[in-house]
Amino acid sequence: MALALFIAALGALWVIFRGDFAALMRFDVGRGEVIFFTGIISHAVYTPTVKRLNRGESPIMFTFGTLVGGSIILLLFGARDLMATDWGALPSIVWVTLGYLVIFSTATSFVAVQYAALRLPAAKVLAYTYLTPSWVILWEFAFGNGVPQATMIFGVGATIVALVMLLKDEAGGETSR
Repeated sequence: MALALFIAALGALWVIFRGDFAALMRFDVGRGEVIFFTGIISHAVYTPTVKRLNRGESPIMFTFGTLVGGSIILLLFGARDLMATDWGALPSIVWVTLGYLVIFSTATSFVAVQYAALRLPAAKVLAYTYLTPSWVILWEFAFGNGVPQATMIFGVGATIVALVMLLKDEAGGETSR
């Protein structure tokens, strides 16, 4: 499992740095990468604590509590910007995007993570997050931003190989409960 997670991490880093070994060695990151890294660290801390924090609530109720807590934090740090926004003047695409981000991207993801974290080891739940950079590449391609550099395919392949290793370990008779 440790080897698979290490391979997945290397693959994800390779994709994040666009297959540029020099950028990886310089750890040349932009604002988006810093935000992504902060999210990954938060996710890495959150996932193993789900079992400890859960007191028998369903994943949906647990997600509700998580979203309420996140909303409070958002209000504390973003109150000024939220109050300054003319919400009525926003185009409908903003509301559609917010609906997608809140309902599908956030709530559905939290329910899935909590459901899995209560039934699987945290390392296996976290392993799937290593595919995030690969999904970003897929979305970029789907939105017409071109095919990724050939060197990035190595990172995508590494994350897939790591997940196959984890699934093979699961199929090999090891229990995950």
